[in-house]
Amino acid sequence: MSAPLVIIGTGLAGYNLVKEFRKIDAERDVIMLTADDGRQYSKPMLSTGFSKQKDDNGLAMNDAGAMAEQLKVEIRTFQTIDKIDTETKTVFVQQDAIEYSDLVLALGAEPINLPIPGAEFALHVNDLMDYQTFYQAVQGKKRIAVIGAGLVGTEYAHDLASAGFAVDLIAPDKQPLTNLIPADCGQALIPALEALGVNLHMEKTANEITQQADGYSVILNDGTTLDCDVVLSAVGLRARTELAKEAGLAVDRAICVDRLLKTSENNVYALGDCAQVDDLHLLYVLPLMNSARALAKTLAGTATEVKYPVMPVMVKTPSLPIVTCPPAIGSEGNWEMDGQTPHLMGLFKDSDGNLLGYTLTGERVAEKMKLNKELPAMLA
Repeated sequence: MSAPLVIIGTGLAGYNLVKEFRKIDAERDVIMLTADDGRQYSKPMLSTGFSKQKDDNGLAMNDAGAMAEQLKVEIRTFQTIDKIDTETKTVFVQQDAIEYSDLVLALGAEPINLPIPGAEFALHVNDLMDYQTFYQAVQGKKRIAVIGAGLVGTEYAHDLASAGFAVDLIAPDKQPLTNLIPADCGQALIPALEALGVNLHMEKTANEITQQADGYSVILNDGTTLDCDVVLSAVGLRARTELAKEAGLAVDRAICVDRLLKTSENNVYALGDCAQVDDLHLLYVLPLMNSARALAKTLAGTATEVKYPVMPVMVKTPSLPIVTCPPAIGSEGNWEMDGQTPHLMGLFKDSDGNLLGYTLTGERVAEKMKLNKELPAMLA
């Protein structure tokens, strides 16, 4: 009897891979290992929960038992992986040694911790159990400080303010979403956030978090003190690579994989937020879904390279809709802006006038389909 397919992780990457795999192979033994409770949920929905008045159970779609039954797999929750031995094709979990025929790492990414005194007082929301902790922490509270104005921080500030919380958003950038959209489009978002009641502290950094009798104080680099009930840190994510590194796998910004999503070791694959595919490390849902479909075929016996078509990112800020296809890192060119704030179209073009990326805000988001047809695929 051959060893099972073993998948580490039950987030969007792990569960979607198994769903795709079961469409092709209904019989192969599959064991899924997860550090959390294994509930199925959609990670992008974590930053929409408060405006929808949903707790963690409201965002969960199934528990681990229901998923095991639905997918005909074995799911082991609250598992700590001690090491992977690629020579013997074995995963060691505490006292257990689990042999695999193929191993898939769907480890996701972890929050970057603030490098400041008092960082331990800040909460992160990176999975459903984090959301549960944060949701419980803000019950009966009013004032929330959000540190970081990237995609997660901006979406959270919007969601929390929409739900009636008083939100302070702190970031060193001149406008939100600096690494994702051009400056003019980021500036267009500021009035929309302010209209919801978000207090923006741009071009500021949090230097320290101190605990007070009735909450916390965030001390900024200009000496300003912001009092709040709860602090949420959203200063970025890094791929979980330690396990792979210790197993001798090639690691860069994430776990290095080829177009087949194979790591530097045979029979070991990676996908999702922990994987760097042909130098692309994309922390979004669409690359993950494309990877799950391709890898399912490969694991079922038909080697299939992943392809990345044009994959727009929808920013969840309903008061000012934003869709963006950022140009690839290192692309040479310039942004050309068109329209009146807040309805803007930014086109990133190279010196020959070729479209390499775009950002649309407000009513201009309706033009995304036309622009998608002009853009080159990310991985053809």
